[in-house]
Amino acid sequence: MRTATTIEASGGSWRETVEFVVEAEKLGLDVCWVAEAWGSDAVSALGFLAARTDRMLLGSGVLQVGTRSPVAVAQAASTLADMSGGRFLLGLGASGPQVLEGLHGVAFARPLTRLRETVEIVRSALAGDRIRHDGRAYTIPLPGESRPMRLSAAANPDVPLYLATMSPRMLELTGELADGWLGTSFVPEGAPDAYFAHLDAGLAVAGRTRADLDVCQGAEVCFAADEGELATIVDDRRRGLAFSLGGMGSASTNFYNAAYGRQGWADVAAAVRERWQAGDRDGAAALVTDDMVLATTLIGTEDMVRARLRVWHDAGVDTVRLYPAGDDLDARLTTLARAIELVRELP
Repeated sequence: MRTATTIEASGGSWRETVEFVVEAEKLGLDVCWVAEAWGSDAVSALGFLAARTDRMLLGSGVLQVGTRSPVAVAQAASTLADMSGGRFLLGLGASGPQVLEGLHGVAFARPLTRLRETVEIVRSALAGDRIRHDGRAYTIPLPGESRPMRLSAAANPDVPLYLATMSPRMLELTGELADGWLGTSFVPEGAPDAYFAHLDAGLAVAGRTRADLDVCQGAEVCFAADEGELATIVDDRRRGLAFSLGGMGSASTNFYNAAYGRQGWADVAAAVRERWQAGDRDGAAALVTDDMVLATTLIGTEDMVRARLRVWHDAGVDTVRLYPAGDDLDARLTTLARAIELVRELP
């Protein structure tokens, strides 16, 4: 099982973030994904990190389709692949209505169509083809005097493409088209029905198997000295999970809430969202159970984390994204180092 992490270029000291990535590479981390969300852009940060690292893979985790044209995505991917010496992974996601419509002013309509067509156009552009596309989301070139063009950069068709998806139809699309799946809200015990059945259906459409897809899942990792400290850590994490269930997306569209619902917590997830949307943040957090926190994280004593990593491995996770806890850089790196060693112990 490979190891990865995800960083953001905003929300703190960029210098410290770069130091974290550089030191993480020295620890043997395999992949660093750079998030975008509604903060800084990922492309600029990835270009900087390409110059400061030598071995680890660097991925966009994720670029939101609709905020850039598909060809602009292909241009960025081609440039970053060249700058990094072939170490770039292109991660794309459909985002959600709150970010696309509330921040970018882009309609969220037909996200599945937009994602599929973006993948098709990006792959065509990276292959060095003249770009022609007549779809529901994109038409290239537009009717008129323009003619199909190709990128002037050298063809680079081998850039691995990952999709960040959660809903059943999006998961099927991932299995059909992608080289990897960037998942979240992952409960290994519930994954066969909630995730893998849909991924496998898409893989079958393309005549592929699970071996053709890098399953990349992420979770916070935090080591507790004993059960008492663990209880405190879990209690501190309730509000963050309540935000995912109640505040990510709109009142009617929340893919995180739906994912937890498909994995056995439909009633609790719905109640958390109702309280969060009503403004009762504390009440929403109080509804989050210990099991919900522990099921989707790597939080526990070292023995608990070791055992949980084995469960993730046996469930079919190929790459684990580790979000190390810690109050400062040294603490986060210490946590990351311990987690990497535990992963290395796995068969």
